[in-house]
Amino acid sequence: MAPEINLPGPMSLIDNTKGQLVVNPEALKILSAITQPVVVVAIVGLYRTGKSYLMNKLAGKKNGFSLGSTVKSHTKGIWMWCVPHPKKPEHTLVLLDTEGLGDIEKGDNENDSWIFALAILLSSTFVYNSMGTINQQAMDQLYYVTELTHRIRSKSSPNENENEDSADFVSFFPDFVWTLRDFSLDLEADGQPLTPDEYLEYSLKLTQGTSEKDKNFNLPRLCIQKFFPKKKCFVFDLPIHRRKLAQLEKLQDEELDPEFVQQVADFCSYIFSNSKTKTLSGGIKVNGPRLESLVLTYIDAISRGDLPCMENAVLALAQIENSAAVQKAIAHYDQQMGQKVQLPAETLQELLDLHRDSEREAIEVFMKNSFKDVDQMFQRKLGAQLEARRDDFCKQNSKASSDCCMALLQDIFGPLEEDVKQGTFSKPGGYRLFTQKLQELKNKYYQVPRKGIQAKEVLKKYLESKEDVADALLQTDQSLSEKEKAIEVERIKAESAEAAKKMLEEIQKKNEEMMEQKEKSYQEHVKQLTEKMERERAQLLEEQEKTLTSKLQEQARVLKERCQGESTQLQNEIQKLQKTLKKKTKRYMSHKLKI
Repeated sequence: MAPEINLPGPMSLIDNTKGQLVVNPEALKILSAITQPVVVVAIVGLYRTGKSYLMNKLAGKKNGFSLGSTVKSHTKGIWMWCVPHPKKPEHTLVLLDTEGLGDIEKGDNENDSWIFALAILLSSTFVYNSMGTINQQAMDQLYYVTELTHRIRSKSSPNENENEDSADFVSFFPDFVWTLRDFSLDLEADGQPLTPDEYLEYSLKLTQGTSEKDKNFNLPRLCIQKFFPKKKCFVFDLPIHRRKLAQLEKLQDEELDPEFVQQVADFCSYIFSNSKTKTLSGGIKVNGPRLESLVLTYIDAISRGDLPCMENAVLALAQIENSAAVQKAIAHYDQQMGQKVQLPAETLQELLDLHRDSEREAIEVFMKNSFKDVDQMFQRKLGAQLEARRDDFCKQNSKASSDCCMALLQDIFGPLEEDVKQGTFSKPGGYRLFTQKLQELKNKYYQVPRKGIQAKEVLKKYLESKEDVADALLQTDQSLSEKEKAIEVERIKAESAEAAKKMLEEIQKKNEEMMEQKEKSYQEHVKQLTEKMERERAQLLEEQEKTLTSKLQEQARVLKERCQGESTQLQNEIQKLQKTLKKKTKRYMSHKLKI
């Protein structure tokens, strides 16, 4: 369960102070605590057009975002309000209310353009709020959209073809919603009723012609069509008599125009149901910390005089998250190994099998939490750390085995050493008695389980340390002939040589197991990377198909409008010809009758 959002009201996210855009650290703390995916709705528009009222409604509150009641822009910069999403469980709704565009006190449009661009970059649904109808004046006021290609880059190395680069924006641009306030006209065209969406499409039609006036007419319409493939329109009646508009946030719904109340409810319902989770290129869903990173990256670029770049923002975010993904993967590995491993492991293969299972899970954790790992730099870091941890576990296992075996040898062979000191075996036949006792204790040692991989080597070294004792007992045992002593010496040498041979075989086997483990580790990295690349490839193809579809739809729209225009022009010419022909026929018939 995600932590409850502790933000009872809006707070400034980006301050606009003396022409400088500055991020509010307190707002970033709020974002950093939101682990859920976010749906980001931003609203822009001229000042004093009622933007904040709609945002308060989306927050489910009567007030919060400041409405203001003067001719000055009341909201400065970008304000944020994070609330639980009313229709998407485990999602957070982030509302961004922007500074009113066109404030007469600012004197220039530089900051307005940046506010507009940031609202586009940060949101998943972009609401443009304006007064009255969609006419040329309303389009002219939306000239900020025509500056997007000069304010935003999709790639760090843009395509030389500007139009082609602009089309790439479709993959990460938000959905577009145009809200028309105080709308008083009947929705119809050429005598036919229109829905608000049809009215928007009708208003975005291009005019035929190549004059400067035609270009200025078409430019904002072309930009909206190009940048925003998904568009929606809402119209709102005047909520109440103008003299009471300043008290709007204090009035109950019963005191407002019922039609307006229903229109606001329809708007909120649409936003709640249709606004998508904020998603970056590659299908990367944005949560609070990721949104925080985007804000910082974009504001940093603007403050340096650079253009905010989506690709750079994603790469900067990837650096942060991939580093964290490595740490999450290592933490998971440590946790799993801590739970599964009991040192000393009986065999090296047992330990390597546990390592491989934990390593596979750790790689899965990394793959799940990482993205855009250029040249697999972070995956290689993970691989190096996992290899180091494996080697460390091997060292720990060897030491644990050695310690265990040394303690066991002391326990088992301690009494024998005491008997040697007491001279128990310093008598005729003592050597055979000693070797018989030694073999019994060796068998006892072998029967004890979980000694680990050092059991044979530790025993070998221990026995080698006691060779002088055995040799002394052999040489002083008067019950043995010189020939028997010589035979025993040769037997001991042969056993020692056989033991050394087995030790070399053990070492070779361990090396082979380690090499096999390294190969399996490499194959696991390749396997999971390949699977992830296939998923990302499918996502990329889906995004490319979406972009291509958008381009084709746009071309079809332009072609259709052009054909319709040419068809209308042709019909007009036919009608003119028909009228001319009719007049000439009438004159001819009149002339013929006179004759």
